Amino acid sequence: MDEHEIAVAAGADTEPPQQHGYSANKDAYLRRLKRIEGQVRGIARMVEEDKYCIDILTQVAAATKALHAVSLGLVEEHIGHCVVGAAAEPDPSLRAAAIDFKVKEATDAIGRLLR
Repeated sequence: MDEHEIAVAAGADTEPPQQHGYSANKDAYLRRLKRIEGQVRGIARMVEEDKYCIDILTQVAAATKALHAVSLGLVEEHIGHCVVGAAAEPDPSLRAAAIDFKVKEATDAIGRLLR
């Protein structure tokens, strides 16, 4: 089974588009991201105004922590929805590949977060 077949078995590239695990919380994620966007604009303003470097670093740390919280929420949603969905694949011959594909996606995403 090639990568495309695994993706199809895992629910990718199928029509109609699947609802994503975060869809139920999409508005909350968007609110949090808009708040983070405001934080980042504030950081840029601090740099423009030549604020003290430690104060800027404190705000960068706060924005980074907020992004990590969003990331962890999305990883949890992926595992709870996409990985669990792959485990519910009705075709037993595709189920293991679908699970492996979705778990690898999650593992790769977590790896990118840790870099």
